Amino acid sequence: MAMTDTGGAGTHATEPEASDSLRTFGAVVQALREHAGLSRGDFAPLVGYSKHTVASIELGRRMPDDDFVERAEAALGNTGALRRAAQHLSRRPGLAAWFRRWARLEAVASSLCTYECRLVPGLLQTEAYARTLFVNQLPPLGDEQIEAQMAARLERQRLLRERPNTAYGFILEEHLLLRRTGGAAVTRELVGHILDLAELRNIELQIMPLVRESHAGLGGPMQLLETPDNKWFGYCEGQESGQFVSDAKVVSMLQMRYARMRSQALTLEDSLSLLRRMRGAL
Repeated sequence: MAMTDTGGAGTHATEPEASDSLRTFGAVVQALREHAGLSRGDFAPLVGYSKHTVASIELGRRMPDDDFVERAEAALGNTGALRRAAQHLSRRPGLAAWFRRWARLEAVASSLCTYECRLVPGLLQTEAYARTLFVNQLPPLGDEQIEAQMAARLERQRLLRERPNTAYGFILEEHLLLRRTGGAAVTRELVGHILDLAELRNIELQIMPLVRESHAGLGGPMQLLETPDNKWFGYCEGQESGQFVSDAKVVSMLQMRYARMRSQALTLEDSLSLLRRMRGAL
């Protein structure tokens, strides 16, 4: 499966960019802001983002979304410099091109829902589990490719803790952990890591049991997110492509399926209980 950082390992479909492109964009934002005589505290309310987010973008640590670019342009004189600079952010290390738009929205989402039936989602993976996926990718990856994709995945995982007001929901198939990808020790660490994350107030995790006579997710994995202005989008991924879903009717259909799966999966308490039993059996 092509690497989009939703969870899969990387392939030739990945289109890497220069490692300093985010820093370059951030430097342009900072230069224009300072030229306008604005502090980060002054600038943040003008673009509708927190001072912390502005700092992360200026330091090249966070991918700016389309709204940030447009609002920053308006606040800094509509020179067009930021729009032109943003065009060079179309490729990110370890992220496939088709995942770009989703990754931008994900970084500012107010809620994110994920159903996965192939492998543990990237946001929940341990380094050992992720490295197992990369090392076993076909065609094989070089050491530099593996390290670039590891860095991209670990960077993306910061969202879970850096965005405590974002609600994250995950529905995972039980067989993903029964497979023991990477071996018993890797799986034991992974289950423990997932249990730790499930303790966070902004994360809800449910397990879809191995035996389930009716299942609303047979169409495959899906993701849904809500933006700060209450718009919903979906994302569905294949082996060498990804589908960004903006059509309201299709998004509504995906929401209906996800809602049904929430009722078909184990409860939050039963899911955690199952994970604890799994960990003890490894």
